[in-house]
Amino acid sequence: MKIVTIVGARPQFIKAAPVSRVLRRQHREVLVHTGQHYDRAMSDVFFAELAIPRPDYELGIGSGSHGQQTGQMLMRIEEVLQAEQPDWALVYGDTNSTLAGALAAAKLGIRVAHVEAGLRSFNRSMPEEHNRVLTDHCADLLLCPTQTAVDLLAAEGVTRGVHLVGDVMYDAARQFAEVAAARSTILADLGLSSGGYALATLHRPYNTDDPARLRVVLAALNRLGLPVIFPVHPRTRARLAELGGADCAAAADGAAAGLRCVDPVGYMDMLALEQNARLILTDSGGVQKEAYFFAVPCVTLRPETEWVETVQAGWNRLAWGDAELVLAAARGPWPDGAPPPVFGDGYAAERIAALLHTQGG
Repeated sequence: MKIVTIVGARPQFIKAAPVSRVLRRQHREVLVHTGQHYDRAMSDVFFAELAIPRPDYELGIGSGSHGQQTGQMLMRIEEVLQAEQPDWALVYGDTNSTLAGALAAAKLGIRVAHVEAGLRSFNRSMPEEHNRVLTDHCADLLLCPTQTAVDLLAAEGVTRGVHLVGDVMYDAARQFAEVAAARSTILADLGLSSGGYALATLHRPYNTDDPARLRVVLAALNRLGLPVIFPVHPRTRARLAELGGADCAAAADGAAAGLRCVDPVGYMDMLALEQNARLILTDSGGVQKEAYFFAVPCVTLRPETEWVETVQAGWNRLAWGDAELVLAAARGPWPDGAPPPVFGDGYAAERIAALLHTQGG
């Protein structure tokens, strides 16, 4: 059986790693990298660290408006699918690469399998929400990470081809957490001690593209009262420069020394930073989950989340638009013990491979 896997962004590389490893034991996988993340720190380093085979096709699409980027991907992916004639097109998550891959395959009559099906934030101002909804309604095999995702699809009338498999990011975290602890030197490099800092990430346009809102977030981070390590996404770095420089504290009009901008880090270093943080603040869906996997309290810098299970369990709090709300959320209190195992048992990749095998080829 031949499967064309389509990826393009950092979270998709992480999700694809455990699935690709299992698929290649029995089947031929053709890996397509759209180039949605083309910065080496957001792309190449993840392929190397996760031992993902080099892509068979590198489309090099790069940045652009959503319409331009998705349109170019659609054309180029169609060419690959016509040349390869796979049994399945496998897509991950909710990026423009996801939607372009699903649309190209569906229009060619090639079956679509969607990993992370059924997620909903119910915020239609987010491009990711449109991508995930449209992809789900193109898909023949909907591979859900949680029971909540299954239930949300059923509420939309989607029940055929729906399977609860668990979360592949949990698979990856289980596989690589010990490796990261043994190999990463990021804590020593930054002079950090376990539990002695917070970790922050920020990349979504509604946080970064409004100067006033970006200043609010940075000001809140500056006032946390402990060092905050801030690996700066390329788009956020550009917005900081527009605020008057790449220095985080200066951009926030703050004098605190707690906020430390660093360059984007690889997957192993990120896992090490997450596992040892006292608190994580983020607008990333993947980082929210990784915080939950490692039982680290998380403040999500958004008005909503598609990972509602993390909020329901008390390990994640939503705070957005006001520095005092962020600071209040960060103060806790937080749960004790291990978070409930709502993301599966770490064998989602095996279930996905089995379903692809039994349902076609």
